[in-house]
Amino acid sequence: MSDMSASKPFSVDVAKLRRRSWYQEPRWVRLFGMLMLGYGLALMTGADGNPAEKLSAFTGAFESARLWICLAIMVAVWALAEFGAPARAVVRKATSGISQATAPAKQAYASNRWLKLASLAVLLVLAIVIPANSSVEWQEILVSQMGIYMIIAVGLNVVVGWAGLLDLGFIAFYAIGAYSCAYWTGHMPVKPPFTVGALESIPFAIATCLIAGVLLGGPTLRLRGDYLAIVTLGFHEIVYLVAKNSDGFTGGTRGAFGIPSPEIHIGPINYVWHTFDPLPYWYLLLFFLALLIFLYSRLEHSRIGRTWTAIREDEVAAAATGINTVRYKLLAFAIGASTSGLAGVVYASKVGFINPENFTIVWSVLALAYVVFGGMGSLPGVLFGAALLVWLPNALKDYVPPADRFIYLGALLVIMMIFRPQGVIPSRRRQRELHMAEAGIGDADAMTEPTGGVKS
Repeated sequence: MSDMSASKPFSVDVAKLRRRSWYQEPRWVRLFGMLMLGYGLALMTGADGNPAEKLSAFTGAFESARLWICLAIMVAVWALAEFGAPARAVVRKATSGISQATAPAKQAYASNRWLKLASLAVLLVLAIVIPANSSVEWQEILVSQMGIYMIIAVGLNVVVGWAGLLDLGFIAFYAIGAYSCAYWTGHMPVKPPFTVGALESIPFAIATCLIAGVLLGGPTLRLRGDYLAIVTLGFHEIVYLVAKNSDGFTGGTRGAFGIPSPEIHIGPINYVWHTFDPLPYWYLLLFFLALLIFLYSRLEHSRIGRTWTAIREDEVAAAATGINTVRYKLLAFAIGASTSGLAGVVYASKVGFINPENFTIVWSVLALAYVVFGGMGSLPGVLFGAALLVWLPNALKDYVPPADRFIYLGALLVIMMIFRPQGVIPSRRRQRELHMAEAGIGDADAMTEPTGGVKS
């Protein structure tokens, strides 16, 4: 009895330690994060500080109406996300129950398939019609930024979303593709054995990026997580510095100029893209995007795609079943790099001039943000993320000073990570992995485990 009475206070103390106070609940933690985000947004977009008074910007923010507006907006977003989710879940459950009760499984699958095809057809029509009725300025944005980065996001999704490899230097392959176009069209200090047109240089650029992906992945893909991210970051810096300092090969800081526009001469078809007319370039990018979406959607559900999923979910378990994880991760790097090389060719042939400053590290970070924001592993998600986050700073340029545009972009990313870390349009598999990770059943990916598995 004495032993039992002595153990009772201990169990009570353990229960008290496990109990969480009200302010430790996830809901109120998210509210605190939103309030801090509102204060930071008001501080960074407010008046400049006074060098004579170091804390003037911090204290002056409380005297401005901007702070209270930002806080009110953040609290409204928090309330909508927290208290609107249960209502949406009830409606979703009710509608799904009705659809399952009224339609057989095969009929429901067929209807969903036709709904997806109809949605794709509508999106394709809008992608053709809306740019044709837009201003030349927005057409230029569609080509030079949105279309290019949608292709890059599709390639990066293979590496990050499907294979679970954190890559912070993906724009290096974009640079390699652009310089390959300049080289094979004969507009670099070192001349090729023969010259080709811009479109004909695409296979050479893809092959070059494939080799670069293999060279990067071969010695490094036994690393994971932060270590792999640092290595890919170093690879980007190597490519950037080589392009900047190799005057006799890449042209150095002067870059490569005079890169020709794409041309088609097949039988009676003779067409030349012109730099000053961006709309035909948009249709060219739309063709490449449609081709990539078709090929990669098939790849996602193939044996290779399912192998990438196994590696991302648990690399140790995948290796235990006999999967050569290094080879498949190398394949993911090579395929993603080739897609980025395609984007580099289109960009170089559009602008006609490239230099190393077009491929700084900030663009790698932004490309990764597009993929994470849209939904890693989801082709519609990464396309939507790239389109929205490219559109937002350009839409704000008439209302927000240039120095503040990306601050709002950062605030949007923070809000997404607080309330919807799986992204705007996540893949079902990825969403399930995150829910399992939150429940403590498994990891959301294989990037966080050390080599050799978790040691107990």
